[in-house]
Amino acid sequence: MDSVLVTRRLAPGVVERLAPHVEVTSHDEVRPMTRAELLAAVHGKAGVITTLDDVVDAEFLAAAGPGLRIVANHAVGTHNIDRAACAARGVLVSNTPGVLTAATADFTWALLLAATRRLGEGERLLRSGEAWAWAPTLLLGMELTGTRLGILGMGRIGQAVARRAVGFEMPVAYHNRSRLPAADEAGAEWLPLDELFARSQVLVVTCPLSAATRHLVDRHRLAQLPTGAVVVSVVAGVVNEEDLAESLASGHLAAAAVDNFEREPAVPAALLAQPNAVLAPHLGSATVQTRQAMGNLAVDNLLAVLTGGQPPTLVSP
Repeated sequence: MDSVLVTRRLAPGVVERLAPHVEVTSHDEVRPMTRAELLAAVHGKAGVITTLDDVVDAEFLAAAGPGLRIVANHAVGTHNIDRAACAARGVLVSNTPGVLTAATADFTWALLLAATRRLGEGERLLRSGEAWAWAPTLLLGMELTGTRLGILGMGRIGQAVARRAVGFEMPVAYHNRSRLPAADEAGAEWLPLDELFARSQVLVVTCPLSAATRHLVDRHRLAQLPTGAVVVSVVAGVVNEEDLAESLASGHLAAAAVDNFEREPAVPAALLAQPNAVLAPHLGSATVQTRQAMGNLAVDNLLAVLTGGQPPTLVSP
């Protein structure tokens, strides 16, 4: 019987699906495994279910040994995995796309509303115990009706965010590497990158992290946004977090909201210091239903390979 490793506590009932088919070593904790724990635990495994905290590189693959056949990432992104190194060893890589689209789009709107209507500042005011009184100028935010929404990255999540904008009567523009078929644009207008930044009063960043997109949204790009704009990011590494904090502190941006961070669990002190920053601990897909679906898809991918089949959501090779 093959032996597999699960590097993190998953949703209830997910790991239990593996027991009839494989021997399971499970790190049944919320915290990620340390590097030393991970390298020791992966030795001799035929498959592994990883999360974004687990770096899969040449060292990891060497520690696993020649029997490793699949790395099933419990995430859409695979930037924690050296896919070329896996391909060179004949190790398949899979992810969990699609099942988290709705939950992440919903949460993107939660962040957008919290940032534009200054909800975090309002809650902190009440919890502080400071004296306050309603006033015509108290914590004025941005009205969304008629405000242009720009979406950087019009994949599944970007399209779902655009569809939800209809209810807010917001004109939507987007930029992708290439224009989408009209049926997938959800009524949005494709714009060149410079024009997207120049015309977006609210910018949502959903494009995946890659060598081409790392720190794409830097101080130069942020300066292209209209004064008083709002930035919402649900991906890590695309927005330069230090530059974002600087733009907030200068007053150029009215607010920002961020869910994923480049060096999680660390958050830049400069960003934490900004009262107009809404910050969340990577909660985009954090619903019971979605995390269950992600775990089950990771299991489906792993079991498919170990039983001689093709994983449903193969990433590489």
